[in-house]
Amino acid sequence: MRYHMEGEAAFAGQGVKQKICLALTLSSVIPMLILTYALYAHVLPFLDPVQRFRDLVWFEALLVFTGLLMAAGGFVIWDLATAVSHAAAAVSEAEQTEEEAAARSDEIGTLMASFSRMLGTITQQAAEISQYAQRLEGAYRELELTSARLKEFSFTDEVTGQHNRRFFSVRLEEEVSRHRRFNHPVSVVMLDVDGFKAINGALGRGAGDETLRIVGDILARYSRGINVVCRYGADAFGVLLVETAKTGAGLYAERIRQVLAAYPFAHGRRLTASFGIASLPEDVAPSADELVRAAAEALYRAKRAGKDRICLYEAAPSPPVDVEATRA
Repeated sequence: MRYHMEGEAAFAGQGVKQKICLALTLSSVIPMLILTYALYAHVLPFLDPVQRFRDLVWFEALLVFTGLLMAAGGFVIWDLATAVSHAAAAVSEAEQTEEEAAARSDEIGTLMASFSRMLGTITQQAAEISQYAQRLEGAYRELELTSARLKEFSFTDEVTGQHNRRFFSVRLEEEVSRHRRFNHPVSVVMLDVDGFKAINGALGRGAGDETLRIVGDILARYSRGINVVCRYGADAFGVLLVETAKTGAGLYAERIRQVLAAYPFAHGRRLTASFGIASLPEDVAPSADELVRAAAEALYRAKRAGKDRICLYEAAPSPPVDVEATRA
């Protein structure tokens, strides 16, 4: 039944092929017939007999040549249609062969079916692996972003937005190490806001936090990008001045002191600060802890001296030596 239907389809295809060729040939003849009639009816009657005879001869020759061209064109079209028909038959035969191979029940058919199932399984697993890889890449990117945020939060003070004491300590160790290798100067400025507890108690914690945020912004605004500004304590800030000697640190502290004293805070109160400065290599041995201790000691001296001032670290003078006792 199947082969009978395929035979009918092939026969119908041949009929369609013949009709297409005939239609194309006739479509080429019709314009020539119209042109012939127009010449015969409207041109030849007005010519003299001799000229008319010559034109008829040329006209008949033209018709014969045109007929030959039409025949050649029809043959080319027929050959093209035959090639298309053969190609379609080959495709149909290949599909039939594939279906027969899939329908086989012997060892080869079983092997082909197993291979087909295995190929389908591999394709499905490859798609699942690709989806898993995409999800894993997305999770990795999210983890990197989360890690960066956690790192930022671990080194940032949430009130002021400046660095915290942990980051300050890390960077100070790095700069002290650079000082040991290259003898580059480095200074630490410790700052304490005068009367902050009174502001925080009278105006509330919100006003106090806003005051600290503004102080941190001012410290960062007048500092170079390589320096480090941090909130060191409740109302204390630390500034690490890289490649800055004690003189430059004093100028920086004085600039900050003047800006804070003139800043129009929203609470309307005048704000002052006390500063302590210590530097390498002038003041202490190249140690991060010693440098911070020296700057804090200078800050305490500024507070005891009346606040709103800057004190430089001064090492305690050595006790006098009894020369006579040494000789003895």
